[in-house]
Amino acid sequence: MFAQLPMYQQKGKTAYNAKLEGIQSFAAYLHHPEREFKVIHVAGTNGKGSSSHMLASILQEAGYTTGLYTSPHLKDFRERIRINGSLVDKAFVVDFIQDNKTFFSTHNLSFFEMSVGMAFDYFAKSKVDIAIVEVGLGGRLDSTNIVVPEVALITNIGMDHTDMLGDTLQKIAKEKAGIIKENIPVVISELQEEIEQVFRAEAKNKNSKIVFADQHDDENIKTALLGTYQRKNLRGVLAVVKELKGFEITREHIEKGLQNVASNTGLMGRWQLLGEKPTVICDTAHNREGLEMVLQQIAQQKFERLHIVLGFVREKDIDRILPLFPAHAIYYFCRPHIERGLDVLMLQKKAASFGLSGNVYDSVAEAYDAALNRASIDDFVFIGGSTFVVAEVV
Repeated sequence: MFAQLPMYQQKGKTAYNAKLEGIQSFAAYLHHPEREFKVIHVAGTNGKGSSSHMLASILQEAGYTTGLYTSPHLKDFRERIRINGSLVDKAFVVDFIQDNKTFFSTHNLSFFEMSVGMAFDYFAKSKVDIAIVEVGLGGRLDSTNIVVPEVALITNIGMDHTDMLGDTLQKIAKEKAGIIKENIPVVISELQEEIEQVFRAEAKNKNSKIVFADQHDDENIKTALLGTYQRKNLRGVLAVVKELKGFEITREHIEKGLQNVASNTGLMGRWQLLGEKPTVICDTAHNREGLEMVLQQIAQQKFERLHIVLGFVREKDIDRILPLFPAHAIYYFCRPHIERGLDVLMLQKKAASFGLSGNVYDSVAEAYDAALNRASIDDFVFIGGSTFVVAEVV
Protein backbone atom coordinates (compact mmCIF):
# COMPACT_ATOMS: atom_id res chain seq x y z
CA MET A 1 0.00 0.00 0.00
CA PHE A 2 2.73 2.46 0.95
CA ALA A 3 4.72 1.60 -2.18
CA GLN A 4 2.05 3.26 -4.32
CA LEU A 5 2.75 6.65 -2.78
CA PRO A 6 5.81 8.92 -3.11
CA MET A 7 7.72 8.73 0.14
CA TYR A 8 10.36 11.27 1.13
CA GLN A 9 12.14 8.69 3.28
CA GLN A 10 12.84 6.63 0.14
CA LYS A 11 12.79 9.13 -2.71
CA GLY A 12 14.08 12.39 -1.27
CA LYS A 13 13.31 15.77 -2.83
CA THR A 14 11.05 14.42 -5.60
CA ALA A 15 8.56 13.29 -2.93
CA TYR A 16 8.62 16.61 -1.05
CA ASN A 17 5.30 18.37 -1.48
CA ALA A 18 5.78 22.00 -0.43
CA LYS A 19 2.18 23.09 -0.19
CA LEU A 20 -0.68 22.71 2.26
CA GLU A 21 -3.64 22.26 -0.11
CA GLY A 22 -3.38 18.46 -0.10
CA ILE A 23 -3.47 18.03 3.67
CA GLN A 24 -6.10 20.78 4.04
CA SER A 25 -8.47 19.02 1.64
CA PHE A 26 -7.77 15.65 3.29
CA ALA A 27 -8.38 17.09 6.78
CA ALA A 28 -11.70 18.55 5.57
CA TYR A 29 -12.63 15.18 4.07
CA LEU A 30 -11.88 13.54 7.46
CA HIS A 31 -14.02 16.20 9.23
CA HIS A 32 -11.03 18.03 10.68
CA PRO A 33 -9.71 15.55 13.26
CA GLU A 34 -6.84 17.98 14.07
CA ARG A 35 -9.36 20.22 15.86
CA GLU A 36 -10.43 17.48 18.27
CA PHE A 37 -7.38 17.44 20.57
CA LYS A 38 -4.75 19.78 22.00
CA VAL A 39 -1.30 19.92 20.43
CA ILE A 40 2.31 20.86 21.12
CA HIS A 41 3.94 21.49 17.73
CA VAL A 42 7.70 20.87 17.46
CA ALA A 43 10.04 22.04 14.66
CA GLY A 44 13.82 22.36 14.30
CA THR A 45 16.84 20.91 12.50
CA ASN A 46 18.33 18.90 15.37
CA GLY A 47 16.64 17.85 18.60
CA LYS A 48 13.00 17.94 17.59
CA GLY A 49 12.58 14.16 17.84
CA SER A 50 14.20 13.85 21.26
CA SER A 51 12.30 16.92 22.52
CA SER A 52 8.99 15.49 21.27
CA HIS A 53 9.61 12.18 23.04
CA MET A 54 10.58 13.94 26.29
CA LEU A 55 7.41 16.02 26.24
CA ALA A 56 5.26 12.96 25.53
CA SER A 57 6.90 11.05 28.38
CA ILE A 58 6.33 13.89 30.87
CA LEU A 59 2.65 14.20 29.92
CA GLN A 60 2.20 10.43 30.19
CA GLU A 61 3.70 10.48 33.69
CA ALA A 62 1.24 13.26 34.56
CA GLY A 63 -1.57 10.85 33.67
CA TYR A 64 -2.65 12.29 30.31
CA THR A 65 -3.50 10.18 27.28
CA THR A 66 -0.77 11.42 24.98
CA GLY A 67 -0.47 11.07 21.23
CA LEU A 68 2.96 11.29 19.60
CA TYR A 69 3.53 11.82 15.88
CA THR A 70 7.15 11.66 14.66
CA SER A 71 9.08 10.84 11.49
CA PRO A 72 10.85 9.07 9.94
CA HIS A 73 10.41 5.59 11.37
CA LEU A 74 13.38 3.28 11.91
CA LYS A 75 11.87 -0.19 11.66
CA ASP A 76 8.10 -0.05 11.39
CA PHE A 77 5.81 2.60 9.89
CA ARG A 78 3.66 2.40 13.04
CA GLU A 79 6.46 3.98 15.11
CA ARG A 80 5.32 7.32 13.68
CA ILE A 81 1.94 7.20 15.41
CA ARG A 82 1.77 6.29 19.10
CA ILE A 83 -0.51 6.79 22.07
CA ASN A 84 1.14 6.48 25.49
CA GLY A 85 4.04 4.76 23.76
CA SER A 86 1.94 2.08 22.04
CA LEU A 87 2.13 1.83 18.26
CA VAL A 88 -0.99 2.57 16.22
CA ASP A 89 -3.04 -0.61 15.74
CA LYS A 90 -2.27 -2.56 12.57
CA ALA A 91 -5.99 -2.93 11.92
CA PHE A 92 -6.46 0.84 12.10
CA VAL A 93 -3.70 1.40 9.50
CA VAL A 94 -5.14 -1.19 7.11
CA ASP A 95 -8.73 0.01 7.51
CA PHE A 96 -7.75 3.68 7.18
CA ILE A 97 -5.99 3.05 3.87
CA GLN A 98 -8.82 0.86 2.62
CA ASP A 99 -11.45 3.44 3.56
CA ASN A 100 -9.58 6.38 2.00
CA LYS A 101 -7.94 4.72 -1.01
CA THR A 102 -10.16 6.50 -3.52
CA PHE A 103 -9.35 9.88 -1.99
CA PHE A 104 -5.61 9.16 -2.11
CA SER A 105 -5.64 8.25 -5.77
CA THR A 106 -7.97 11.03 -6.94
CA HIS A 107 -6.13 13.74 -4.97
CA ASN A 108 -2.59 12.41 -5.55
CA LEU A 109 -1.67 12.69 -1.86
CA SER A 110 1.93 12.28 -0.77
CA PHE A 111 2.99 9.55 1.64
CA PHE A 112 3.53 12.18 4.34
CA GLU A 113 0.13 13.83 3.85
CA MET A 114 -1.51 10.45 4.17
CA SER A 115 0.50 9.66 7.33
CA VAL A 116 -0.36 12.99 8.98
CA GLY A 117 -4.06 12.58 8.20
CA MET A 118 -3.95 9.05 9.60
CA ALA A 119 -2.25 10.22 12.81
CA PHE A 120 -4.74 13.04 13.39
CA ASP A 121 -7.70 10.74 12.70
CA TYR A 122 -6.30 8.13 15.10
CA PHE A 123 -5.69 10.68 17.85
CA ALA A 124 -9.19 12.16 17.45
CA LYS A 125 -10.92 8.78 17.47
CA SER A 126 -8.84 7.69 20.49
CA LYS A 127 -9.78 10.91 22.31
CA VAL A 128 -6.23 11.80 23.35
CA ASP A 129 -5.86 14.65 25.84
CA ILE A 130 -2.94 16.10 23.93
CA ALA A 131 -0.66 15.17 21.05
CA ILE A 132 2.99 16.04 20.49
CA VAL A 133 3.30 16.63 16.75
CA GLU A 134 6.77 16.75 15.21
CA VAL A 135 7.24 18.65 11.96
CA GLY A 136 8.44 16.46 9.10
CA LEU A 137 10.48 19.00 7.13
CA GLY A 138 10.74 22.77 7.51
CA GLY A 139 7.58 24.11 9.13
CA ARG A 140 5.68 26.72 7.14
CA LEU A 141 4.59 24.32 4.39
CA ASP A 142 4.85 21.06 6.35
CA SER A 143 1.66 18.99 6.40
CA THR A 144 1.56 19.09 10.21
CA ASN A 145 1.20 22.89 10.07
CA ILE A 146 -2.60 22.76 9.94
CA VAL A 147 -2.67 22.40 13.74
CA VAL A 148 -3.26 25.29 16.13
CA PRO A 149 -1.13 24.30 19.13
CA GLU A 150 -1.14 25.24 22.81
CA VAL A 151 2.59 25.94 22.55
CA ALA A 152 5.07 25.76 19.66
CA LEU A 153 8.68 24.63 20.16
CA ILE A 154 11.56 25.29 17.77
CA THR A 155 14.84 23.52 18.57
CA ASN A 156 18.33 24.07 17.11
CA ILE A 157 18.55 25.37 13.51
CA GLY A 158 21.27 24.08 11.18
CA MET A 159 22.14 23.77 7.50
CA ASP A 160 20.08 20.76 6.45
CA HIS A 161 17.72 20.15 3.50
CA THR A 162 19.14 23.31 1.93
CA ASP A 163 17.85 22.22 -1.50
CA MET A 164 14.29 22.61 -0.19
CA LEU A 165 14.41 25.06 2.73
CA GLY A 166 17.00 27.59 1.58
CA ASP A 167 20.77 27.97 1.50
CA THR A 168 21.24 30.21 4.56
CA LEU A 169 20.42 29.80 8.25
CA GLN A 170 18.11 32.82 7.98
CA LYS A 171 16.07 31.26 5.18
CA ILE A 172 15.84 27.94 7.01
CA ALA A 173 14.85 29.70 10.27
CA LYS A 174 12.14 31.60 8.37
CA GLU A 175 10.66 28.27 7.22
CA LYS A 176 10.76 26.86 10.78
CA ALA A 177 9.23 30.09 12.14
CA GLY A 178 6.23 29.35 9.93
CA ILE A 179 4.78 27.22 12.76
CA ILE A 180 4.37 30.32 14.97
CA LYS A 181 0.65 31.03 15.22
CA GLU A 182 -1.39 34.07 16.24
CA ASN A 183 -1.32 34.58 20.04
CA ILE A 184 0.27 31.17 20.69
CA PRO A 185 3.48 31.13 22.79
CA VAL A 186 6.63 29.88 21.08
CA VAL A 187 9.70 28.45 22.82
CA ILE A 188 13.08 28.56 21.08
CA SER A 189 15.39 25.97 22.66
CA GLU A 190 18.62 27.76 21.84
CA LEU A 191 19.37 31.41 21.12
CA GLN A 192 21.44 31.52 17.92
CA GLU A 193 22.43 35.16 17.42
CA GLU A 194 22.48 35.08 13.61
CA ILE A 195 18.80 34.04 13.45
CA GLU A 196 17.39 35.47 16.69
CA GLN A 197 15.74 38.35 14.85
CA VAL A 198 13.96 36.01 12.43
CA PHE A 199 12.08 34.46 15.34
CA ARG A 200 11.53 37.73 17.19
CA ALA A 201 10.09 39.38 14.07
CA GLU A 202 7.72 36.49 13.35
CA ALA A 203 6.57 36.30 16.99
CA LYS A 204 5.92 40.06 16.99
CA ASN A 205 4.04 39.77 13.71
CA LYS A 206 1.83 37.04 15.22
CA ASN A 207 1.48 38.77 18.60
CA SER A 208 3.00 35.68 20.22
CA LYS A 209 5.01 35.44 23.42
CA ILE A 210 8.54 34.20 22.65
CA VAL A 211 10.81 32.43 25.15
CA PHE A 212 14.49 31.66 24.49
CA ALA A 213 14.88 28.68 26.82
CA ASP A 214 18.66 28.79 27.24
CA GLN A 215 18.48 32.36 28.58
CA HIS A 216 16.71 31.17 31.73
CA ASP A 217 18.05 29.50 34.85
CA ASP A 218 18.85 25.82 34.58
CA GLU A 219 16.49 23.86 36.85
CA ASN A 220 19.00 21.10 37.53
CA ILE A 221 16.69 18.39 36.22
CA LYS A 222 18.31 15.52 34.35
CA THR A 223 17.19 13.22 31.57
CA ALA A 224 18.10 9.56 31.14
CA LEU A 225 18.86 10.24 27.46
CA LEU A 226 22.62 9.92 27.24
CA GLY A 227 23.78 12.41 24.60
CA THR A 228 25.40 15.56 26.03
CA TYR A 229 23.46 17.51 23.37
CA GLN A 230 20.25 16.59 25.22
CA ARG A 231 21.01 19.41 27.67
CA LYS A 232 19.99 21.96 25.02
CA ASN A 233 16.85 20.02 24.15
CA LEU A 234 15.95 19.68 27.82
CA ARG A 235 15.84 23.42 28.40
CA GLY A 236 13.37 23.83 25.56
CA VAL A 237 11.22 21.00 26.90
CA LEU A 238 11.10 22.49 30.42
CA ALA A 239 10.17 25.91 29.02
CA VAL A 240 7.31 24.35 27.02
CA VAL A 241 5.96 22.62 30.14
CA LYS A 242 6.02 26.02 31.89
CA GLU A 243 4.05 27.66 29.05
CA LEU A 244 1.48 24.85 28.78
CA LYS A 245 -1.77 25.94 30.38
CA GLY A 246 -4.57 23.73 31.70
CA PHE A 247 -2.42 20.69 32.52
CA GLU A 248 -1.38 19.65 36.03
CA ILE A 249 2.30 18.77 35.78
CA THR A 250 4.46 18.51 38.90
CA ARG A 251 8.23 18.39 39.24
CA GLU A 252 7.90 14.68 40.03
CA HIS A 253 6.06 14.11 36.72
CA ILE A 254 8.84 15.97 34.91
CA GLU A 255 11.63 14.03 36.64
CA LYS A 256 9.95 10.65 36.08
CA GLY A 257 9.11 11.53 32.52
CA LEU A 258 12.71 12.43 31.76
CA GLN A 259 14.03 9.26 33.39
CA ASN A 260 11.62 7.01 31.50
CA VAL A 261 11.68 8.52 28.01
CA ALA A 262 12.74 5.36 26.18
CA SER A 263 10.41 2.99 28.07
CA ASN A 264 7.43 5.39 27.92
CA THR A 265 7.72 6.36 24.28
CA GLY A 266 9.88 3.79 22.50
CA LEU A 267 12.56 6.32 21.52
CA MET A 268 15.50 4.72 19.68
CA GLY A 269 18.71 5.84 18.05
CA ARG A 270 19.74 8.81 20.23
CA TRP A 271 23.23 7.98 21.61
CA GLN A 272 21.82 4.49 22.05
CA LEU A 273 24.00 1.89 23.74
CA LEU A 274 23.91 -1.33 21.73
CA GLY A 275 26.71 -3.20 23.48
CA GLU A 276 29.53 -3.12 26.01
CA LYS A 277 33.07 -4.55 25.76
CA PRO A 278 33.47 -3.11 23.18
CA THR A 279 31.23 -0.09 23.75
CA VAL A 280 28.83 0.16 20.80
CA ILE A 281 26.85 3.37 20.26
CA CYS A 282 24.57 4.48 17.43
CA ASP A 283 23.07 7.90 16.82
CA THR A 284 20.73 9.22 14.15
CA ALA A 285 22.49 12.61 13.87
CA HIS A 286 22.80 13.16 10.12
CA ASN A 287 23.83 16.76 9.43
CA ARG A 288 26.90 18.82 10.23
CA GLU A 289 25.56 20.40 13.43
CA GLY A 290 24.19 17.14 14.83
CA LEU A 291 27.24 15.06 13.96
CA GLU A 292 29.58 17.71 15.36
CA MET A 293 27.95 17.30 18.79
CA VAL A 294 28.04 13.50 18.57
CA LEU A 295 31.70 13.44 17.51
CA GLN A 296 32.61 15.80 20.36
CA GLN A 297 31.00 13.33 22.74
CA ILE A 298 32.87 10.40 21.18
CA ALA A 299 36.13 12.33 21.68
CA GLN A 300 35.35 12.49 25.43
CA GLN A 301 35.05 8.70 25.75
CA LYS A 302 37.89 6.42 26.88
CA PHE A 303 38.87 3.69 24.42
CA GLU A 304 41.83 2.01 22.75
CA ARG A 305 40.72 2.24 19.11
CA LEU A 306 37.74 3.86 17.43
CA HIS A 307 35.73 2.01 14.77
CA ILE A 308 33.14 3.92 12.72
CA VAL A 309 30.47 2.26 10.59
CA LEU A 310 29.47 5.04 8.20
CA GLY A 311 26.95 5.59 5.43
CA PHE A 312 24.96 8.52 4.03
CA VAL A 313 22.15 9.42 1.65
CA ARG A 314 23.00 11.01 -1.69
CA GLU A 315 21.80 14.56 -1.05
CA LYS A 316 23.92 15.13 2.07
CA ASP A 317 26.69 17.70 1.68
CA ILE A 318 29.44 15.31 2.76
CA ASP A 319 32.11 17.89 1.89
CA ARG A 320 30.90 19.78 4.98
CA ILE A 321 30.43 16.65 7.10
CA LEU A 322 33.44 14.39 6.48
CA PRO A 323 36.04 16.93 7.75
CA LEU A 324 34.45 16.55 11.21
CA PHE A 325 35.44 12.87 11.44
CA PRO A 326 38.73 11.82 13.10
CA ALA A 327 41.49 10.49 10.83
CA HIS A 328 42.70 8.03 13.50
CA ALA A 329 39.49 5.96 13.38
CA ILE A 330 39.06 2.74 11.38
CA TYR A 331 36.18 3.15 8.92
CA TYR A 332 33.67 0.62 7.62
CA PHE A 333 31.92 2.27 4.68
CA CYS A 334 28.46 1.08 3.74
CA ARG A 335 25.31 2.16 1.93
CA PRO A 336 21.91 2.17 3.66
CA HIS A 337 19.45 -0.11 1.90
CA ILE A 338 17.27 2.60 0.35
CA GLU A 339 17.08 4.19 -3.08
CA ARG A 340 18.65 7.41 -1.76
CA GLY A 341 21.70 5.61 -0.34
CA LEU A 342 25.07 7.13 -1.32
CA ASP A 343 27.25 4.81 -3.42
CA VAL A 344 29.76 3.21 -1.06
CA LEU A 345 32.77 3.47 -3.41
CA MET A 346 32.04 7.15 -3.94
CA LEU A 347 31.91 7.58 -0.15
CA GLN A 348 35.22 5.74 0.33
CA LYS A 349 36.90 7.90 -2.33
CA LYS A 350 35.53 11.16 -0.89
CA ALA A 351 36.48 10.11 2.67
CA ALA A 352 40.04 9.34 1.51
CA SER A 353 40.37 12.95 0.29
CA PHE A 354 39.85 13.98 3.92
CA GLY A 355 42.34 11.44 5.28
CA LEU A 356 39.75 8.86 6.39
CA SER A 357 40.51 5.27 5.42
CA GLY A 358 38.63 2.01 5.61
CA ASN A 359 37.08 -0.84 3.65
CA VAL A 360 33.75 -0.92 1.81
CA TYR A 361 30.99 -3.43 2.58
CA ASP A 362 27.95 -4.62 0.65
CA SER A 363 25.55 -3.83 3.47
CA VAL A 364 25.25 -2.07 6.82
CA ALA A 365 24.99 -5.46 8.53
CA GLU A 366 28.28 -6.65 6.98
CA ALA A 367 30.05 -3.42 7.94
CA TYR A 368 28.71 -3.70 11.50
CA ASP A 369 29.77 -7.36 11.80
CA ALA A 370 33.25 -6.51 10.51
CA ALA A 371 33.62 -3.72 13.08
CA LEU A 372 32.49 -5.99 15.93
CA ASN A 373 34.85 -8.76 14.81
CA ARG A 374 37.82 -6.43 14.62
CA ALA A 375 37.17 -4.48 17.82
CA SER A 376 38.74 -5.54 21.11
CA ILE A 377 36.92 -5.19 24.44
CA ASP A 378 38.48 -1.77 25.17
CA ASP A 379 37.51 -0.30 21.78
CA PHE A 380 34.61 1.97 20.83
CA VAL A 381 32.30 1.27 17.87
CA PHE A 382 30.08 4.02 16.47
CA ILE A 383 27.36 3.48 13.85
CA GLY A 384 25.88 6.47 12.07
CA GLY A 385 26.01 9.11 9.36
CA SER A 386 22.42 8.53 8.35
CA THR A 387 19.18 7.69 10.15
CA PHE A 388 18.83 4.83 7.68
CA VAL A 389 22.17 3.28 8.67
CA VAL A 390 21.05 3.29 12.32
CA ALA A 391 17.67 1.80 11.31
CA GLU A 392 19.48 -1.32 10.11
CA VAL A 393 21.25 -2.02 13.43
CA VAL A 394 18.77 -1.10 16.22
